[in-house]
Amino acid sequence: MSKSNLDGVKVVITAGPTYEAIDAVRGITNRSSGKMGYAVAQAALELGATVVLVSGPTALAKPQGAQSVDVQSAEQMLDAVKANLTGCDIFIGVAAVADYRVAKPSAQKIKKSGDNLTLELVPNPDILAYVAGLPNPPYCVGFAAESENLFEYAEKKRIAKKVPLLVGNLAQQAIGSDDNELILFDDNGSETLPRSDKLTLARQLMQRIAHR
Repeated sequence: MSKSNLDGVKVVITAGPTYEAIDAVRGITNRSSGKMGYAVAQAALELGATVVLVSGPTALAKPQGAQSVDVQSAEQMLDAVKANLTGCDIFIGVAAVADYRVAKPSAQKIKKSGDNLTLELVPNPDILAYVAGLPNPPYCVGFAAESENLFEYAEKKRIAKKVPLLVGNLAQQAIGSDDNELILFDDNGSETLPRSDKLTLARQLMQRIAHR
């Protein structure tokens, strides 16, 4: 594998879940392990890229050589992405960003009672759509984790968010696992990267991004 495909190229990658506070001890999150995003960061480093990894909470070791920014919430992730967009050539949104957050999280632990508890949820910012919608955006790659109708939903997401490349996978096969199968969607149709370990898939994906 060539070490110079992405020499001088800055890549910003989001990875892992986000955590949206309900109160001082509870929150809304998801089962993303961050393994795919960290593998993509490693693969980009191997191609010579300068990598900024914006990560939600994970138990993973940071890829050596990446500039790492740790965040919790979707809003913090967006702020970290904005802060690192200067000179960014490629943006890859791998993170499983929570679609909603609690409108008014409590600063203290909400005490248990026998009554129902109602939480008002408000939409989180769409990080991929924000970056893709910039006047002079970097090359944007999105990820779509679906539980059904992968081809239909992923292609709709790619068109709606106006990204040149979207990577689709089935959530029930991907989340927390060490291997996966990826389907790449672009203007020319779709391409399947057969099931393999996530680092192998990440290397194949980064080669295709580099060629584009």
